[in-house]
Amino acid sequence: MAYVIGIDASTTATKAVLVDEAGIVRGIAAAEYGFDQPRPLWSEQHSRLWSEGAAAAIRRLLAETGTDGDAVRAVGLTGQMHGLVLLDAAGEVLRPAILWNDQRTEAECEWIRATIGKERLVAITGNDALTGFTAPKLAWVRDHEPDVWARVAHVLLPKDYVRWFLTGEYAMDKADGAGTQLFDLAARDWSPVMLDALGIDPAWMPPTFEGPEVTGVVSRAAAEATGLRLGTPVVAGGGDQAANAVGTGVVGPGTMALSLGTSGVVFAATDAPLYEPAGRVHAFCHAVPGRWHLMSVMLSAAGSMRWLRDAIAPGEAFGDLAEAAGEVAPGSDGVLFLPYLSGERSPYPDPHARGAFTGLTLRHDRRHLTRAVMEGVAFGLRDGLDLMLAAGTPPPAQIRASGGGTASAVWRQILADVLEAEIATVSTTEGAAYGAALLAAVGAGWFPSVEAATDRAVRATPVATPGPDAATYRERHAAYRALYPALSPLFPRD
Repeated sequence: MAYVIGIDASTTATKAVLVDEAGIVRGIAAAEYGFDQPRPLWSEQHSRLWSEGAAAAIRRLLAETGTDGDAVRAVGLTGQMHGLVLLDAAGEVLRPAILWNDQRTEAECEWIRATIGKERLVAITGNDALTGFTAPKLAWVRDHEPDVWARVAHVLLPKDYVRWFLTGEYAMDKADGAGTQLFDLAARDWSPVMLDALGIDPAWMPPTFEGPEVTGVVSRAAAEATGLRLGTPVVAGGGDQAANAVGTGVVGPGTMALSLGTSGVVFAATDAPLYEPAGRVHAFCHAVPGRWHLMSVMLSAAGSMRWLRDAIAPGEAFGDLAEAAGEVAPGSDGVLFLPYLSGERSPYPDPHARGAFTGLTLRHDRRHLTRAVMEGVAFGLRDGLDLMLAAGTPPPAQIRASGGGTASAVWRQILADVLEAEIATVSTTEGAAYGAALLAAVGAGWFPSVEAATDRAVRATPVATPGPDAATYRERHAAYRALYPALSPLFPRD
């Protein structure tokens, strides 16, 4: 048998997934770690956690499946997006990586917006300046850590540090590159306008590649550390959302994915560089050659359910909470929940946004609160979907869903009714790592294209369809949308 491996360097673990020539997952291994929050709003991680995690996960994967490293034909990479990794000329890490969920760069975002002009910024990059992106992190280092700035020779993203560990090559895929906000979206490469405005030496930025392209091969040192064969090709891969879309088969125009994890993402593949004029949803390159995508992001989706469980029902199983919520009629008997527990990105790029319950009376109990949380998350996802539709994405007939929240039949039905589309699950739950493996399979020559790989390997099963409650949810969504404008003046700004 021959295999490919997909590696996902996430915020909490690096996962390795072994996939055979039929697209079947044959093994999974992971190495877990934490991240640091040295100050309020800061989020950092040491880059060695990803390289050490990748080595440990690959070794464990090969050992537990009894696979010889010589049988692995290619490796694909994915991981958390937007994180800033700075290296000196010798390849040494200059400071801990600043992660996607770091919120320190509000002032830098304002500076970028004012320097470029918001309309021009969105037209070039497809996005407004947001605290999570890489560009404002670079501006922050420039302004606050000049000693580090003076030594910068290479700028990478988290998964690309794993690539450097495996191959010794500096490279980046175009999907993750677009997520730095330093890309010209239409040109699919670094924007001279953005680099010049931020004072970034173009030599710092690595060459960029399409997702299935080979970017280097496993070095002797990495072969010894991982058990992989010396010379094993490593393909470009993609950021976690683009790779997850590959893993769910959302690779062509008219297809759409939903990720319902801690955060919530609605993802639509496009064949042109569409963008929302105000930059309220993200526009990036896809990991599929010649394709782009629109993506709305809410920061606290299934995370809102975890917060509720921990706050009012510690130790309760999520499934039991969700099942009890099914006893409540759609609309939660007048209760609405605003899911901005971590600030928000789509449709309101506001780090100061806060969560809220409204409409509570003495007759409401835990079931109503639970259902209101599930409905509020669905309404937030609908907000993002509406912006994507207005930008030119066709209405979806089917949305392919993944993430822990989709385990609930009640929540799946709420999503189908609120989004007014069939909800389907796919044949694997390994998401981004599986997508990275499929990109590796294309790079290894097993398939002529990413579309051919997903046609062969990904199977979708409908699990919920819009029902008669869709009309009720349209009415409740209108009430939900009135909450942010009414409450935002009350949100704390410090």
